Amino acid sequence: MSFAASPRLSHALARLEPLSPAHTEDLAAAVAVEDLWRTWVTSVPSPDDMRDEIDRRVALQTAGSIAAWAIIDPRRDRAVGMTTYLNLDEDNRRLEIGSTWIGREAQGTGVNPAAKVLLLTRAFEDLGCHAVEFRTHWHNHQSRAAIARLGAKQDGVLRAHKVMPDGTLRDTVVFSIIAPEWPAARAALSARLSRYL
Repeated sequence: MSFAASPRLSHALARLEPLSPAHTEDLAAAVAVEDLWRTWVTSVPSPDDMRDEIDRRVALQTAGSIAAWAIIDPRRDRAVGMTTYLNLDEDNRRLEIGSTWIGREAQGTGVNPAAKVLLLTRAFEDLGCHAVEFRTHWHNHQSRAAIARLGAKQDGVLRAHKVMPDGTLRDTVVFSIIAPEWPAARAALSARLSRYL
């Protein structure tokens, strides 16, 4: 089973579909709410750049570098975000879940943790991963808290790791869940998601 495949995955609170140009309109609308794309601590495409970003991710997936999904809110049957498997390392059974964003209207609705359950379940149970990594900006406190709520532990900080579009240097916080931790993380996430159902 290829780490770069993006099969359709479903949960009552979120559905993941292979990312395609058909999602452009929904995703452009999602980032326009409260100008989500202007958030400086993460990289979210603008409404005008959405199609180019989708095409870029699809091309990377075709090359075998990533697996890209659109995040669908099944209650509205609309795409509300994007997510990917990055840094695919099949030999060492590792990958990163990242380049994820969720539109403001879907935040706090259970869509994000449900999408993460789908991605983590595939990584650990279908692909046999030993570890799944998450990375975020040091100053993205909302993302750091969300990653910790998944059951991930902080591995460390890569200081002055990336140059951001505005020229500032990003310190990247690295988290991971390893395979022995997945059953407990899955149980905690299931209990958390039951509150939204």
